[in-house]
Amino acid sequence: MQDHLSQTFAALADPTRRAMLAHLSKGEANVSDLAKPFLNEMSLPAITKHLKVLEKAGLITKTKEAQWRPCKLNGEALKEASDWMEQYRIFWEESFDRLDAYLKTVTAEKKKTKGKNHGRKK
Repeated sequence: MQDHLSQTFAALADPTRRAMLAHLSKGEANVSDLAKPFLNEMSLPAITKHLKVLEKAGLITKTKEAQWRPCKLNGEALKEASDWMEQYRIFWEESFDRLDAYLKTVTAEKKKTKGKNHGRKK
């Protein structure tokens, strides 16, 4: 069994599913509305499979109202992935800040050394 975070990233790995999430970020939509942009490229059963992956990962909720199947984005599942990535963003930001500070000291030392050697005759 996959952990929840792995399911989330697996679901986000597909560009079709990311496009569906982008559509849902604008508001609730039914399955046929979500399917429209993809019907030239894939079948309705394939689109349904994509929606099931998103639903299983907890990224969307799908309900049934008569013939209508409204889908909603579940922001909480995305927050979990975002929180996980945030710790690495902080790590890399701090690493780049340290690298930047180091490079500034190296550059400053080179300028000092060049300035001292400038007046010498060889």
